[in-house]
Amino acid sequence: MRILCLNGPNLNRLGKREKEAYGTFTLAEVEQDLKAAAEAEDIELECRQSNHEGELIDWIHGSEEEQADGIILNAGAFTHTSVAIRDAIASVTVPVIEVHISNVYRREEFRHHSFIAPVAEGQITGFGQDVYELALQAFILKRKRDQR
Repeated sequence: MRILCLNGPNLNRLGKREKEAYGTFTLAEVEQDLKAAAEAEDIELECRQSNHEGELIDWIHGSEEEQADGIILNAGAFTHTSVAIRDAIASVTVPVIEVHISNVYRREEFRHHSFIAPVAEGQITGFGQDVYELALQAFILKRKRDQR
């Protein structure tokens, strides 16, 4: 199984920005923990981060050619603004799980709407850095169901 973990704008600032909302962990720590969890399940995991909408779209489009079995996506603020990322997800057959470190529904009103949610397999929000591993576990459970 091959999973892509894509992180959008400002997630490279984890550990430095808005610690009350996002905690003190860094993106490198999130990726290290997620890679260890993936390795334990014999899953190939590739993590990428970009502050550029087009690059995220290119990675989503390329997920089919890369033969990805799933995408864990934290699109950051693009979640609430990007019809283009929504359309990119809708254009591929690779399932996407949307994740958010903070509970976006307990924050500012503008964060309550996701353009991604209607085209994602599911959404996990508000469990800190654990949202990434919870999404990985969802893909693992799906693989087990599909193997039955």
